[in-house]
Parts: sequence; structure tokens; C-alpha cells
Amino acid sequence: MKREIIVEIISFLLIALFAYAAINKFLDIETFKAQAGQSPLISFAASWIVYAVPGIELMLCGLLSFPKTRLTGLYGSFVLMNLFTGYIISILWFSYYVPCSCGGILEKMGWTEHLIFNIVFVLLSLTGIVLSYERNAWHFRTDTL
Repeated sequence: MKREIIVEIISFLLIALFAYAAINKFLDIETFKAQAGQSPLISFAASWIVYAVPGIELMLCGLLSFPKTRLTGLYGSFVLMNLFTGYIISILWFSYYVPCSCGGILEKMGWTEHLIFNIVFVLLSLTGIVLSYERNAWHFRTDTL
């Protein structure tokens, strides 16, 4: 029971993050498109990334909202947050120009703070996966007795 509540809290935090980020991107799509186009790492694919990223974020919100699809949503969140974190590390280490395509509250963070923020959400996603797996593994064991 306690694990389920923790997984639900983690899912809620991820939903809040992804919904906020996706809505911000869609509300100011032109700025997001311009900033993605200036990025030295993703400019080649900016025309489709500006729609794919918020679309994926909203899809993950849907997956995380329902118990039957929550584990898939947690895996997707883990992958997406790792991609975002890898992007930030690449920008910080290998780029002379550091564009910011974040909106709202996240826009106020520096890149180091943003990296820490992302790592926290990577760890939250991983914790949700582990707790979901442990719950499902325990459920499986009790069903077979």
C-alpha cells in the first residue's frame, strides 16, 4: 500500500512537470521553434522536435494517469528525462552557445540548477519503476502460492 502511494506521488510530480512543460512549449511555439533551431545539437531536427517533444510529454501524462499504463509511463519518463539530461550535459560540455528553450519557472534556472533538477526527476522515475516492479513481483509471488 505504501509503495503504491509513493508511486502515485511520483507519477503526479511527473505529470505536473510534463504537462507544465508541454503547455508552455505549445503556448509559445514560435519561441520554442526559434530556440530549438539555434541549438547546435538539435537544429537539424528542430522542425519536428518542437512538436514531438511536447506531444511525447502529453502522451506520458496520459500513461502516468492510469494504473494499467503507469509502469510504461514511468519507463518513458525515465528515458525522456535521461535524454533531456544528456542534452544538457552535452550543451554544457561541448557547445560554445547555450540556448535556453525552457519556459516559465524553469527559464529562471541556470543550466547547473536545471541539470540537478533533471537528475532528481530521473531518480524519481527510476524509484517509481523499482517500486512498481517490487509491488508487481510481490503480487506475482502471492498469486502463485
